[in-house]
Amino acid sequence: MSPRLAKALVNGLLIGSTLVAVFPLLWMLSVSFMRPGEASALPPPLLPTHATLANYHELFERAGMGRYLLNSLGVSSAITLLSLAFNLMAGYAFAKLRFSGRERLFQVLLGGLVIPAQVAMLPLFLLLKYLGLVNSYAAVVVPAMATIFGIFLVRQYARGIPDDLMEAARIDGAGELRIFVQIVLPLLKPIMVTLAIFTFLTAWNDFMWPLIALTGQEHYTLPIALASLSREHVQDSELMMAGSVVTVLPVLVLFLALQRYYLQGLLLGSVKG
Repeated sequence: MSPRLAKALVNGLLIGSTLVAVFPLLWMLSVSFMRPGEASALPPPLLPTHATLANYHELFERAGMGRYLLNSLGVSSAITLLSLAFNLMAGYAFAKLRFSGRERLFQVLLGGLVIPAQVAMLPLFLLLKYLGLVNSYAAVVVPAMATIFGIFLVRQYARGIPDDLMEAARIDGAGELRIFVQIVLPLLKPIMVTLAIFTFLTAWNDFMWPLIALTGQEHYTLPIALASLSREHVQDSELMMAGSVVTVLPVLVLFLALQRYYLQGLLLGSVKG
């Protein structure tokens, strides 16, 4: 097989795979602009006959999707900021600070990665209920303030920071907090962006835990609101697709805009680790 033919074959397979992956999203967007019942025709139309924004108007005017959108934005932003703060400090400590039991404690943390998250949901719910945090945003934010994966990711990246750099700062009289803020944090920017994107996407798309912890409808995030909407409008495919677009579009745009930094941080972290 000639190199040109092989290249054309590979490109064709990649383009075909991309179309297969993207087609459901494009059809979801198309159906969201259709009139009620139009998508139920056989065969289903690919494009709306007469595009309309009525589905989005009903979502925000009657279904209260605007409130759920703000709920998701607030919860995801709070989780991202707090998770960055705690994961960066913990990851740096495990990578560069010497204290008794450091390696053993880190091994115990890594062992927690093999435990399914669903196993911890019941004791975590009971603990939050004892603290009086159930049905509040704190019930969703507090358990996500630090994650084993985030600590591991920062630790692996921070291990690549030269020890001589921090020793020189200590000799000059800099304290540990100043070293962390002025020297370490600027060097951790690539992994900070990666961790921030990963955390925000995870928090935005999380369905199971907010469903358990948030019992009041006024606290619902977008995934829960969309599931609730499906129970009320199970036959209204166009309205459901509009709700799906509102849920997916913000994080899709965010990821596409920052994917270069996200992948760069992951690759650099793997090399430095």
